[in-house]
Amino acid sequence: MMRVAVVDDEPLARSGVIARLASCSDVMVDGEYADGPSALVGLEQRRPDLVFIDVQMPGMTGLEVLAALPPTCRPLAILLTAHDSFAVQAFALNAVDYLLKPVDELRFAEALERARRLLAWHAGGTAAQTPGGAVAEPAWPTRFSVRVGRRSLFVATADIDWIEADGDYVSLHADGRVYLLRESLHHLATRLDPACFVRIHRSTIVRVDRIAELQAQTNRDAMLRLHDGTPLRVSRTYIDTLLARLHGASS
Repeated sequence: MMRVAVVDDEPLARSGVIARLASCSDVMVDGEYADGPSALVGLEQRRPDLVFIDVQMPGMTGLEVLAALPPTCRPLAILLTAHDSFAVQAFALNAVDYLLKPVDELRFAEALERARRLLAWHAGGTAAQTPGGAVAEPAWPTRFSVRVGRRSLFVATADIDWIEADGDYVSLHADGRVYLLRESLHHLATRLDPACFVRIHRSTIVRVDRIAELQAQTNRDAMLRLHDGTPLRVSRTYIDTLLARLHGASS
């Protein structure tokens, strides 16, 4: 059972997150806080597995709460905000995800699934310690097996430029070719290394280092162009996470 806390100074926002979590049989809400100081005390005492936490709150921001917690007490965090200027700092605190209000249902489910995967990985005892004592990152898949006629081909993850949803499959665009993989885009998004791949649309994932150009649109959507010239649309739901990844890749 995953123990989750919810922190937001807006009662409707808190109740909205709790209502979504109520449909998850493997989740127990273990703490609800309306401000930063009470959240800091509660999180340190109760030590939940995951916290949904608002970034902007009076007195103490969500990021300040996370930064003030000792690393051993800091839960996985999914950041919630109505603003778009905190993503880079959020990922610097190893946040699982960053959701822009009003929260999209699919993005909420994707972020929660990523948290499940990380918690299962730690609980499974595969969180090996590095020589310096830090916990190593989970092993992301390095290749995918795809069927081409009667043959099984292996597509290296490093060769994938972008991925698009295709019914019950996804299309892997790699080295100028397209391969069908029987897996939903939603599930695949939780299995890819978030430092290398980022979702930019409900139907599209792109490899960050393949992005050559980004052009903002008037409706807060954007268009990006890959190094091979492929144009892809970025929806406003995903633009802030994309900007954070691009900022991190260039720093």
